[in-house]
Amino acid sequence: MDRQWVASWAASPSDSASVVDSSLNPTFAVANQTFRMTVSPHLGGSTLRVHLSNRYRPIPLSFERATIAKQDSGASIKPDSLRELRFEGEQSATLAAGSDLVSDPVELDVEATEQLSISVYIPGLAVFPTEHFTGNTTSFYSPPGSGDHTNTISGTPLSSSTTTMLLASGVDVLAPGSTSSLVAFGDSITDGFVGSNYYLGFPQDPSVVDRNARYPDYLQRRIDSNDLPISVVNAGISGNRVIASGLIPQYSDSMVSRLQRDVIDKAGVRDVILLGGINDLGIPIGASFEQIIAGYTNIITRLRAADIAVHLGTLLPASNALLDGVLTVPLANPVRLQINEWIRTQTLADSVVDFDAALRDQRNPDVLDPRYAGPDNLHPNPAGYEAMANAVDLTAFSGRQCE
Repeated sequence: MDRQWVASWAASPSDSASVVDSSLNPTFAVANQTFRMTVSPHLGGSTLRVHLSNRYRPIPLSFERATIAKQDSGASIKPDSLRELRFEGEQSATLAAGSDLVSDPVELDVEATEQLSISVYIPGLAVFPTEHFTGNTTSFYSPPGSGDHTNTISGTPLSSSTTTMLLASGVDVLAPGSTSSLVAFGDSITDGFVGSNYYLGFPQDPSVVDRNARYPDYLQRRIDSNDLPISVVNAGISGNRVIASGLIPQYSDSMVSRLQRDVIDKAGVRDVILLGGINDLGIPIGASFEQIIAGYTNIITRLRAADIAVHLGTLLPASNALLDGVLTVPLANPVRLQINEWIRTQTLADSVVDFDAALRDQRNPDVLDPRYAGPDNLHPNPAGYEAMANAVDLTAFSGRQCE
């Protein structure tokens, strides 16, 4: 049977302003140290390749060695699973500013959702590494000046932790030709962020870290229970907007700008769930209905031209949230309702996912159902993210036709 590369895990690079993580813990990336990032693949296999990124650091990044292994616990790894990564046959590489890099294939039997540790040793300057700001997973790194620990089994030398995903941006698996990937493309609601308070949302709720409680994670579990040959990968970035770059660096380039590299270029992609626009309405106030629809049209047209099916999601209610809600009264919610009506009646996308109908309060449809609302009333809680996954029609996916 023909085999192809299929994206199994992804974390879209957001920025290189890597000073603190979403838990407001400082990040000490300086020099001569090892970073060990924890990832959870959605698709198993025996041949992998790893994507590293220097997309947002303004200067080149050189690393001397990189490895992949199965996580044991915390920063420790299982010794019999340790594999060295090579890049065009070499163990070291230099990434130019603004570039990404993919490893050579490596043999390692991995089950779906089996935690992996990707370790990278940077002997020189490591400041401002490219990151995915809201990683929602605990990763580890050694102190500055501590040297190469890519082959170290014990987690003891990697004594610092972060919930930001540094350097690693993807894992692909060699899979049967009938297998495809589905990219969940969006903002913090796709990213799985849950705020800890009503006001600014930060820091993130620590109870959701390491739980794989994002809606794409729940969707993968539904897909697996239905034996569909589809791997769900997450291309959400917290604070992201459809038509404009983020208000701060961590909110990254617009969805229109990053569509090619974060979605279309993903290995084996056949379907995309597109959910975005609430931040265009509220961070800051100003985007019009026409502007956002133009952004959707741009994205959908390009995806369809790449033979990728588009499943367009309605925007969740947030009128009682501070950001994207109270501070935008009376502008944001009427435009949100207008956008949702357009989404439900348009014919550009292949299908519609009515997240709004699934999560809104039936007594007050302009707010989230209290059962599904996180502390900031903008982001769902884990029960809400599960309800989002349950709202997706699995029969609509193009990838399921490859069975």
